[in-house]
Amino acid sequence: MKTIEQLANNLKLANIRDNYQSIISEAMDNNASYEDFLNLVLTSEVKARESNGINRRIRMAKYPHLKYLHDLKLESFPIEVSNQIRELQSLRFLDEGRNVILVGNPGVGKTHTAIGLGIAANMKGKNVLYITVPNLITELKESMTLNQLTNYKKRFITYDLVILDELGYIGFDKEGSELLFNLLSMRNETKSIVITTNLAFTRWEEIFGDPTLTAAMVDRLAHKATVINIKGDSYRIKETKAWLSN
Repeated sequence: MKTIEQLANNLKLANIRDNYQSIISEAMDNNASYEDFLNLVLTSEVKARESNGINRRIRMAKYPHLKYLHDLKLESFPIEVSNQIRELQSLRFLDEGRNVILVGNPGVGKTHTAIGLGIAANMKGKNVLYITVPNLITELKESMTLNQLTNYKKRFITYDLVILDELGYIGFDKEGSELLFNLLSMRNETKSIVITTNLAFTRWEEIFGDPTLTAAMVDRLAHKATVINIKGDSYRIKETKAWLSN
């Protein structure tokens, strides 16, 4: 007769294989019926798989670091900004295919907010991609050189949420701007994008160069989007000043 470990392995029930003894002990302590015991076993496996799924989605999103919404100091933001971020925590913008554009100087919490939204989406079973805009342009050009651009676009459209960080720090040439425009247009009003930028819309022409393309880009990305202007000093500068004063 095969052992419980062997049977669990055959059925790919890793959590039951590793934890069945503690589950049995818990059931015995509670005088569980056979039905309750079976429910306990299956519930334990389901929770483990849900946790593993969340961890896998977070890992595949390729965040540079993990940031959570509950760690944001919302009281340090203007009340309007705090209310906007609280509204985003419901993730309704994902169901509606709306974009989120976070505007502000470096260090005010744009990337923290964006990654926090991404991880919240991961926890709800959503697949997310995080990438900086300069790296996205590089990947698009490399894919085109390798005749893999069509496949890249197909993968890009499958994500429930795409986070584009650092729009505005580096300008693009005409080819890069057109590649980005065509890629993002594929998600227009169907799949959500979260963008962080240090530039107001009136300055986006500095990035894309062409006024017509810039106007079209703003029109597509900002239509029905939640635009949050985060004002204030860099928290990194604040932390450095506090550290130096000690």
